[in-house]
Amino acid sequence: MRPAGGRRAAPRAPNACRLLGRRAHGFYARDAGVALRTNMGLLRSLICQESTTFKNVWTTHSASPIAYERGRIYLDNYQCCISSIAQEPRILYQKPKCSKSEKIEDALLLECPLGEMLPNPLDYKSSLIVLTAQNWLLRLSADSGEILEKIYLAGSGCKFRYLSWDTPQEVMVIKSAQNKLPAASRQAGIQQSVLFHLAVFQVIPLSFIGMLEISKKIFGNTVTDVDVSNGILIIIYSMGLVRLYSFQAITEQFMEQPFDLGCEFNWNGQVGVVGKYPFGLPCNIKITDTPPLLFEASSLDNAFQIGGYPWHYIITPNKKKHKGVFYICSLKDNALAKNGIQDMKCCSLEPDWIYFHPDMSGRIIHVGPNLIKVLKLKEVESNTDQTEISEDFIIVANREENCVNSSVTVTASGRVVKKRYNLLDDDPEQETFKIVDYEDELDLLSTVAVTQIGADGRAHLDLHCNEQGILLKSIPLLESWDVTYSHEVYFDRDIVLHIEQKPNRRFSCYVYQMVCDTAKEDECSRHEKPERVFCKKGGRIFEYI
Repeated sequence: MRPAGGRRAAPRAPNACRLLGRRAHGFYARDAGVALRTNMGLLRSLICQESTTFKNVWTTHSASPIAYERGRIYLDNYQCCISSIAQEPRILYQKPKCSKSEKIEDALLLECPLGEMLPNPLDYKSSLIVLTAQNWLLRLSADSGEILEKIYLAGSGCKFRYLSWDTPQEVMVIKSAQNKLPAASRQAGIQQSVLFHLAVFQVIPLSFIGMLEISKKIFGNTVTDVDVSNGILIIIYSMGLVRLYSFQAITEQFMEQPFDLGCEFNWNGQVGVVGKYPFGLPCNIKITDTPPLLFEASSLDNAFQIGGYPWHYIITPNKKKHKGVFYICSLKDNALAKNGIQDMKCCSLEPDWIYFHPDMSGRIIHVGPNLIKVLKLKEVESNTDQTEISEDFIIVANREENCVNSSVTVTASGRVVKKRYNLLDDDPEQETFKIVDYEDELDLLSTVAVTQIGADGRAHLDLHCNEQGILLKSIPLLESWDVTYSHEVYFDRDIVLHIEQKPNRRFSCYVYQMVCDTAKEDECSRHEKPERVFCKKGGRIFEYI
């Protein structure tokens, strides 16, 4: 009912409070997040329809590695960017071939944060953070390749090579290659104290947090690698030891002076501008003493993961006889969970692998050649302080066990033949899981299973319900799959992308797109041989249907 004059009456205070409370928890009907979730639910329903297919719309090849990020395919060391959304290849930008000194070593896709006011309108669009061989950090427009920001990191004494997220889309870590002295210097008895450099940045807008050294003097002589993740400094040692330190505590205790990008500084007798050539960034976090240790563990091949709720970690005991055996323990008191030893007892060339489910449910995914177990943590009924590992669901490869694994066969003439050997669990002639991934926007668990008989290998991408493991869709990959090659498969909304690396640095990219055909069109397409067309765009050959 409207009051006189046609104007709406103001809502009463209790309703307004209730609305604000629901909006704070993500329940506001007009919120963009609600619309996105609704749209993704509709897309999931379309994908899983029986009549929906995925069509290989185009293919391209390259002599250099191919990378994929959020609907964009990068070739020629990120000099060429192609949209994977269009049915025909559409080049977003193509830059001139770069010199060796401008080679891009690593890259991260940067997307703007939600709900924040940004200083530059271009910051609201996706960008690509790239690291060059000459220690330049560049922020490029993801759509045009235009340089938006340019930061010089350090001189030739430090070679930065790797980009990673400490906190995704918030804090970025740049890691150097391990510093090694030339052979002549080592023979002369010169000691190399500094092993790695780390530079840490807040992103959007880019701001410098600090740079630090990882030295033998503080962390020991056997350090082999280092990383920062989720606010934790991770130091990895030879012989399987992993130690964790609080990066925030290190920053608070050992930062000598904060610096802002673009500001003049006087540091150790040098005068320059932060992030500009030739000075780069000051090493303003000087660790002079061993920081407080948060946690340490010893694991085979340094395999160590933290996750779950309550917090648990996964290790393999540091002995070769335990290879393929995983222990799930409480981070609080190191207690082994009930049923916490997971062992698939695989006899295979490639080992099984285990990790915490990326959907933040606290579950664990354990993948073997023919079996995928999704495990969950729960309290033991008789002891609430202890947790128990139980199966949530399993996914089994489609194998004809009686035919493949039988050690005795009978020929047509009635002669009994005994096999002298048993097939491996990941024998190419048996369907074997190669890739398991999670599509977070559609809440689907995707698996790639492969069977190769002779030179002809066939693969299919299966989509499973993330909650119950039910098979919802199977998508055949039409190109032959050689198990000896390196493969990557991406399932991103309505796109499937297969990147293959063949011998002699030959790379191929196969793009599949969702097609919602009627039954009649689908029946006609079965009888028509698809015509492949070759076209040249930007000096590159594309093959599409």
